[in-house]
Amino acid sequence: MSAEIADAPPARSTRTQRVVLQVVLAVLALAMIYPLLWMFMSSLRENDSIFSDASLALRNLTFDNYVRGWDAQQFPFSRYFVNSIVVTTAVILANVVACSLTAFAFARMSFRMKPVLMAVMLMTIMLPEHVTIVPQYVLFSELGWLNTFLPLTIPKLFATEAFFVFLIIQFMRGIPQEIDEAAAIDGCGPFATYRRIMLPLITPALATTAIFSFIWTWNDFFRPLIFLTDNSLFTVPLAVRLFVDIGGTDWGALFAMSILSLVPIFLFFVFGQRYLIRGIATTGLK
Repeated sequence: MSAEIADAPPARSTRTQRVVLQVVLAVLALAMIYPLLWMFMSSLRENDSIFSDASLALRNLTFDNYVRGWDAQQFPFSRYFVNSIVVTTAVILANVVACSLTAFAFARMSFRMKPVLMAVMLMTIMLPEHVTIVPQYVLFSELGWLNTFLPLTIPKLFATEAFFVFLIIQFMRGIPQEIDEAAAIDGCGPFATYRRIMLPLITPALATTAIFSFIWTWNDFFRPLIFLTDNSLFTVPLAVRLFVDIGGTDWGALFAMSILSLVPIFLFFVFGQRYLIRGIATTGLK
């Protein structure tokens, strides 16, 4: 017994290591969020003092940047928020429905060429978006969809996000196959099994899909830039870009609207965080 006590590390040493680790993590966390905090403080300063003060000091603060930035463009900034909300909501619904249906087919049903189609779907994850943007532009131009929200939303109805399909497949594989057999005995067909049995069980995976769809779509700058030319249809990232002017950028208004554009992402993540953690932590577990 005395030998075991002698070999045990001192409690004071363990406590010191824990304190040092917490201090290091706090410093790293502060370094990561410092740019965001600085941008927030800069949105409350005059343009002349933004780049002359790199501190987070609370002095000479003003809310004029928010008032000026809200009405600085051709339309009020609320117009761009509405556009982003419309596109993002449509993409979330399309991804959740289409990707879950596709995942259900791959995970719980048998059909010809299933391994081949599965491999092709996974290969699309490695295909850069920039490779397909030109054919998409030509196709949407022939369909007359340019300068509308259709190129940003309609393709999602065909489960084009292979990452979400794979995520839901892995989640479904962790659900016992006996549940499907019991549903079939009760008279449920494939779609009834999907709607009544599978959807309630894969809620964490669907929530993860919705959260990532929201963040990626809300922050998307490239695709709206390609397909939208009318100022009235611009999303929030394009509207923020309008503040950048070679002749003289209104940095205060730019930072103010950038902060406002982050609020929906922050709220969406906070309220869906527990579902996101459950969806990622339990994906692939048997």
